Amino acid sequence: MTSYKVTDWNCEHSSLIMYAYPAAEPWPENAALYQQMKEEQILLSDNASSLAVQAFLQMCSLPVQVVCRPNAEYMSPSGKVPFIHVGNQVVSELGPIVQFVKAKGHSLSDGLDEVQKAEMKAYMELVNNMLLTAELYLQWCDDATVEEITHPRYGSPYPWPLNRILAYQKQWEVRRKMKAIGWAGKSLEQVLEDVDQCCQALSQRLGTQPYFFNKLPTELDALVFGHLFTILTTQLTSDELSEKVKNYSNLVAFCRRIEQQYFEGRDKDSSSTSRFSKGPLLR
Repeated sequence: MTSYKVTDWNCEHSSLIMYAYPAAEPWPENAALYQQMKEEQILLSDNASSLAVQAFLQMCSLPVQVVCRPNAEYMSPSGKVPFIHVGNQVVSELGPIVQFVKAKGHSLSDGLDEVQKAEMKAYMELVNNMLLTAELYLQWCDDATVEEITHPRYGSPYPWPLNRILAYQKQWEVRRKMKAIGWAGKSLEQVLEDVDQCCQALSQRLGTQPYFFNKLPTELDALVFGHLFTILTTQLTSDELSEKVKNYSNLVAFCRRIEQQYFEGRDKDSSSTSRFSKGPLLR
């Protein structure tokens, strides 16, 4: 597996010069996870993705310090957040981070058989294809959310007119993706129905178990927690999205369980979770 070594890191100008480097060193105490500014900038989908990675690392008992930077998206090697800076290596997004951590000898899914691993991957695809896509749709295709939340927050670190230019550029990029995957023509009601179907499938798979594969968490649990917890605790223009999740009591209990086990009592500056109530994370 290939990761990256940083030879020139300039946060102010977002410059990353990287070359291939094998991930062989032990996990350092000063590992950092980078995301956008929490209070005034980060959007629902990026906050969910960041929390999923934080949950995964907590489940692996690997310490990480959350670092907020307004240009985190442009610092990332993939252009997506979160990304981690571990030693002299930089890896972005949950999938590559899981593989990177596995190369260092830490895995949450080694105890699963091949059938279970295939099932886990299928459910992770479901979450990414439904929940993540619905979050992006809501952020960039729902006019009320775009006007009241997305544009002001996304462009908040930058002066006018750059703030507007960057927001419209990102909106065009996401809407082009929505068109390519067949979501551009969907109504908000159809998107919410997709979310409900995804939650129903997750609820049925979870059942009465503490985690999706019984007593021990996997990266699937981290991913689901990241998205559902963020949906439940994020203030949007309406409660329609969070209400879809609240219809499934075992999913709500699942989120509470992971919050309490892996986040409560920890340094608030190193976690993007909030108390389990609707809070002003995006507004």
